[in-house]
Amino acid sequence: MEQRVNRVVLVGTGFVGSSYAFALLNQSVTEELVLVDLNASKAEGDAMDLNHGLAFTSSPTKIWYGGYEDCKEADVVVLTAGANQKPGETRLDLVEKNTKIFKSIVENVMKSGFDGIFIIATNPVDILTYMTWKFSGLPKERVIGSGTILDTARFRYMLGDYFGVDTRNVHAYIIGEHGDTELPVWSHADIGGRTIFEWMDDQPEYQKKDIEELFINVRDAAYHIIERKGATYYGIAMGLVRLTKAILNNENSILTVSSYLSGEYGEEDIFVGVPAIVNRNGIKKVIELELIDDEKQQFSHSVATLKSTIQPVLEKLDK
Repeated sequence: MEQRVNRVVLVGTGFVGSSYAFALLNQSVTEELVLVDLNASKAEGDAMDLNHGLAFTSSPTKIWYGGYEDCKEADVVVLTAGANQKPGETRLDLVEKNTKIFKSIVENVMKSGFDGIFIIATNPVDILTYMTWKFSGLPKERVIGSGTILDTARFRYMLGDYFGVDTRNVHAYIIGEHGDTELPVWSHADIGGRTIFEWMDDQPEYQKKDIEELFINVRDAAYHIIERKGATYYGIAMGLVRLTKAILNNENSILTVSSYLSGEYGEEDIFVGVPAIVNRNGIKKVIELELIDDEKQQFSHSVATLKSTIQPVLEKLDK
């Protein structure tokens, strides 16, 4: 009998997609990687380039330029295609044009007979995750957006840098929209089992105004990077690889991904960034943090912003 292998199909080989493919290969996450893009030459060139590095990897990966028909046998389809965020543009400004692009992509993927898990990274990611769920007809557990996985990583990095502690020993979350209304969950932020506020009480050089500014830098990080280099792609690519590994290795890892809420946090019928347990079946469970009053209000505002943005798009689709 032929042994079953993991297959990942990547749709979109722009900055984020090609960075994801490179990181995926370097970490030997999957046995098969298929690249799909409207720009066939670019995707084919990426496949050739990546294959030429196979001699330097720890395990072989079969990589090729393909089409939507290759999604039939895929375990995971990763969507990074779409219009990029331009300088001065918010993620929510991209809604209508990327919804149109996604409708075509998702319908083509589903025509192949695909029955795996979608990972969505294109902005506005929470809304496009919702649209992918609607267009695909898949169970909500098998449609996952990158959510605030990168915002949380930025938050942990900046907290670690401020307090002089390894990023990997910082436990803190950014939740809500991946965008301007996201919020830090200060009530559950800790380093080494001690809350951020206990660290601050111990050492007077740490100031509340500093960590408030730190969060603003987290929230606005993409704008600063886009100003300097035109786009963000390395950080999110590594976050997508982490999410892919959690799925393919059946890890039951907790990641802040865009997940469907059906009563959690008092919200319904929305995909938004929250901690969730991720395994081979997709999202096993949404982790409902006990938020303080200010955090509850901020989270509700974030969800309301997403809903008010998505509603006109849904109405147009229904016509």
